[in-house]
Amino acid sequence: MGNIVNDIRRPIDAEMKLFEDKFLASMNSGVPLLNRVLLFVVNTKGKQMRPMFVFLCAKLLGEITEKTYRGASMIELIHTATLVHDDVVDESFRRRNFFSVNALWKNKIAVLVGDYLLSKSVLLAIDHQDFDSLGIVSNTIREMAEGELLQLEKSRKLDITENVYYEIIRQKTATLISACCRIGLISNGKANEEQEKTMQEFGTKTGIAFQIKDDLFDYLSPGIIGKPVGIDIKEKKMTLPLIYALSIATPAQRKYFLTTVKRFNTDKTRVRELISFVKDSGGLDYAINKMKEFQTDARNLLYRFPDNDARKSLELMLDYVVERKI
Repeated sequence: MGNIVNDIRRPIDAEMKLFEDKFLASMNSGVPLLNRVLLFVVNTKGKQMRPMFVFLCAKLLGEITEKTYRGASMIELIHTATLVHDDVVDESFRRRNFFSVNALWKNKIAVLVGDYLLSKSVLLAIDHQDFDSLGIVSNTIREMAEGELLQLEKSRKLDITENVYYEIIRQKTATLISACCRIGLISNGKANEEQEKTMQEFGTKTGIAFQIKDDLFDYLSPGIIGKPVGIDIKEKKMTLPLIYALSIATPAQRKYFLTTVKRFNTDKTRVRELISFVKDSGGLDYAINKMKEFQTDARNLLYRFPDNDARKSLELMLDYVVERKI
């Protein structure tokens, strides 16, 4: 998979290297404690997929500008803030095989660091009068919060349908990838309104496929991926494989397995039973097919743009989204 990531980055490799310095500068503060935490966050970051979306979408129709770099920084600031906050909410002490911020500096500092990152994202747009980017980013922050709250509400009642599931992951995950694509596309002033709408939809479809893949990891063997098996069940998250399996279950099976999620979600035997039930019911196959449908829809939207290196990389990104192992 490392080779795919290198191939995706190829048209924007120089820009991604320059972005590292610009992103670090965008986070700088006058508080030594905050700078220590932020340096730790930067040094433990992932593959930076979201900035890659920004740069590739900018290159679909034109060149990368300073506004593109600012847009990528804004997106990465939001993404980093949500990861820091998520670890507090989920009481998680590990992030990508490192300690999380809340594990090293406790919850209060983690929450404040997340707040600081969100404020820096908004200020970066205001300072340069990037009001179109600001509108996209502000809407994205609101939608992500709404998605998380909707999921928390549904985890209490466990009454989630497939359509509600799509709405949750559209807001939680896809809205940020959609924002990457829109901000990148508008950053050089070459796109028209129709192209912006197409790219927004491309980002949404790609983001939904990405989250379905993430949810499939909950049912795969440990060791292959970074996420422990059954973690979504433990957190009472109703994901697509389980929603489908319950939709075709007998009333007795449905009652039994909903009770597992509600009351026995830390019982290893009951969780293993539930995972087997989902697999035997075709839940994984159903989710994989749906993920591939979103991937195909996204690819068809991409074909509305000129055939160039940026588009080829975005196609590779779509392949990576559904084939990744972590």
